Amino acid sequence: MATKTYDAGVKDYALTYWTPDYVPLDSDLLACFKVTQQPGVSREEAAAAVAAESSTGTWTTVWSDLLTDLDYYKGRAYRIEDVPGDKESFYAFVAYPLDLFEEGSIVNVLTSLVGNVFGFKAVRHLRLEDLRFPLHYVKTCGGPPNGIQVERDRLDKYGRPFLGATVKPKLGLSAKSYGRAVYEMLRGGLDFTKDDENVNSQPFMRWQNRFEFVMEAVRKAQEETGERKGHYLNVTAPTCEEMFKRAEFAKALGAPIIMHDFLTAGFSANTSLANWCRDNGMLLHIHRAMHAVIDRHPKHGIHFRVLAKCLRLSGGDHLHTGTVVGKLEGDRQSTLGFVDLLRESFVPEDRARGLFFDQDWGGMPGVMAVASGGIHVWHIPALVTIFGDDSVLQFGGGTQGHPWGNAAGAAANRVATEACVKARNEGVEVEKAAREILTEAARHSPELAAAMETWKEIKFEFDVVDKLDVA
Repeated sequence: MATKTYDAGVKDYALTYWTPDYVPLDSDLLACFKVTQQPGVSREEAAAAVAAESSTGTWTTVWSDLLTDLDYYKGRAYRIEDVPGDKESFYAFVAYPLDLFEEGSIVNVLTSLVGNVFGFKAVRHLRLEDLRFPLHYVKTCGGPPNGIQVERDRLDKYGRPFLGATVKPKLGLSAKSYGRAVYEMLRGGLDFTKDDENVNSQPFMRWQNRFEFVMEAVRKAQEETGERKGHYLNVTAPTCEEMFKRAEFAKALGAPIIMHDFLTAGFSANTSLANWCRDNGMLLHIHRAMHAVIDRHPKHGIHFRVLAKCLRLSGGDHLHTGTVVGKLEGDRQSTLGFVDLLRESFVPEDRARGLFFDQDWGGMPGVMAVASGGIHVWHIPALVTIFGDDSVLQFGGGTQGHPWGNAAGAAANRVATEACVKARNEGVEVEKAAREILTEAARHSPELAAAMETWKEIKFEFDVVDKLDVA
């Protein structure tokens, strides 16, 4: 028999945080937790314990509770719902007074909401499914340094998704060889190339050398194509001081965009870098390395939609979102939900897409969704349908695995994307007519024809681990 977490007195104290008659205020920060409680602990007790531990509560009554207006400051568990298809768990909705959080500090919000409570013994599993940031709080955050429209204007590219590629192999190339790979892809038709998340400053390729050779490649490709190009120079570093040193060097070389690993480097570093980018006219590409450690388990952790909201507030112009159709985990409806959270000004509650709350972003600029991970030309019709124009379709092996080389792979990506956009604009259902659209385009592009033949059998058809909780 499991031992109960609370004795009667402590249980009564915890249940003061269960307030089912509470009507949340517009200024409250709202959270939805998926809770799996320990045997012998009621839903109400578990929900109250989560609200208490993530706000003002502790395991017993303390005399200094009388020194403040505790009723004003405490978090309130105000609603409990069943999880569709899951008899073990339930949703607990908690309202937090806005004064509990430092203005403009995603660090403080996450430290409060997920700092200690995830190790609480009253629950077996706990997952933060969604947050509603009140507009009052949104207005205290800097948000994206530039946003989607400013990026398009700077790059003078409209009416289609951007095309990118991660240099492969991502580790082991010399700086000169790395720059050569960048040049070939950019001259072939891509808009961007990028460092991968773990490319920093290793012995085989120090960051200064990479930055110099890469920017030489970018300038050469721009001169030959007449198009603005860019490469995401990863400035993620062991210290914030070193991060800014790398960012300043990228700016001095004329780079239009830099890159940051926002989770492994931390939200404080990310917000500081976003502020620097805003002040220095630099676009900021965000990689989500480590996210699946936090968000993949369906009953424990933090859902990626929460991390995406936090990134929009912390600051970034691009964010990796997965692809739905590539090699990485991603439920289609859930992905559509958090892509909207990145780009739209107002996103209504929609349980069919995993959205538990309305989210008003006010006038905050949007973030470009980056579809990256195991994609190739056969995926492009689905990607154009799923992600639309305000996105980056980012190929790695799907460019550099082309049998004729990097430039040919880039040309195949560009032709296929433009053919799909044209068909969509003419009213064609692109996913249904994918084979016909690509086959017709390949008649005029031997590079696309070769790419289609190369990857016609390559699929990533695995069951999704983290599915939406819908009936």
